[in-house]
Amino acid sequence: MNLASLREAESRHLLQTYDRYPVAVARGKGVYLYGLDGRRYLDFLSGIGVMALGYSHPAIVRIIREQSARLVHVSNLFYTPFQSALARKLGELSGLERAFFCNSGAEAWEAALKIARVFARSRGKTRRTRFLALEDSFHGRTMGALATTFTPKYREPFEPVMPGVSFVKPDDIAGLRRRFSDDVCAVCVETVQGEGGVRPLSRAFLAEARRLTRGTGALLLVDEIQCGLGRTGSMFAYQRHGIKPDVVTLAKPLAAGLPLGAVLVAEETAAAVKPGMHGTTFGGGPLACAVALKVIEIIEREGLLEHVTEVGGHLLSGLRRLAGRHSVVREARGVGLMAALELESAQAAKDVHRRLLERGIIINRTHETTLRFLPPYIVERRHVDLVLSELDAALSACAPTERSVHARA
Repeated sequence: MNLASLREAESRHLLQTYDRYPVAVARGKGVYLYGLDGRRYLDFLSGIGVMALGYSHPAIVRIIREQSARLVHVSNLFYTPFQSALARKLGELSGLERAFFCNSGAEAWEAALKIARVFARSRGKTRRTRFLALEDSFHGRTMGALATTFTPKYREPFEPVMPGVSFVKPDDIAGLRRRFSDDVCAVCVETVQGEGGVRPLSRAFLAEARRLTRGTGALLLVDEIQCGLGRTGSMFAYQRHGIKPDVVTLAKPLAAGLPLGAVLVAEETAAAVKPGMHGTTFGGGPLACAVALKVIEIIEREGLLEHVTEVGGHLLSGLRRLAGRHSVVREARGVGLMAALELESAQAAKDVHRRLLERGIIINRTHETTLRFLPPYIVERRHVDLVLSELDAALSACAPTERSVHARA
């Protein structure tokens, strides 16, 4: 088996939904992936933010072995020890008292949208059905999630999607006020937009969204599927801004690569949801929840939030230095270990991404012109320095004229 044979097999048998990189992966260890050909890759994407603890973490391998030997799945008609324990722990960390577990971020977001509608109805507000979402947002690929996702290429092939969604520019407080009205059941935000180019929302914008929703009894739905659970250096990114949402969604890093999403809900909001209104077959299974508890334990025990802050600051400082040197770079931005370089064109971003992959470094390109960096939380400064060095060379090859040359001219 090699890359060519896998490509041939997939071309014959798989729905063609992915534009894969020319790498066939055999295994992973720590911050590295290893190809079928034995080549090692430094992974600064971590499965698009999933493998927060890296690959083959010994404590995660151990809990998977132990729990899979006991019980992998039982229907949600029965009690198991892990769902309530995980819900309690997430509640302590988030300040949101209730949880629902599902299989993915998109499923979590669908549940959040349903909760917003049923909460309004429970208050007798049957006409309060509209959602306000943000431009450049991405919430998933199911029909409700697509409706609140701004980028046309994701949404338009499947229209008509769920009606009743309007979009506001991120950090446009005046625009938010104009579009907000009593028929809005929820304002939908990502604390840090991920697919939209790693764009953190401002404290002022989030505070205004919270003020407006509280004023009418609408909900503030916060999508932290990519930026939550430690990625920004705090357990939840919204905690950096001093707000408390009504509903928060999680997924990517929650169960170390096993499918698990979570919806965290404030007590008052959760009271609107009754038995039979929502459910899942696989969500919240004993294996996934046991692993998620171990993930949180490791993040806390190993001081990874502080590590993310320190190493993430080193990464962002390095990216900003490169932005000052290379005219092809428009902006460096990010928070914690969620960072980006905005380049001047999609072609430039493609070229740099390709050169890094050829040098054994995995990142990805999002929002066409953005290079995105989502390394595991266990990454070290020496790994960051290597990536910055290779990135410097790739940017020079892409556009060798630096800002200093322009300045002298």
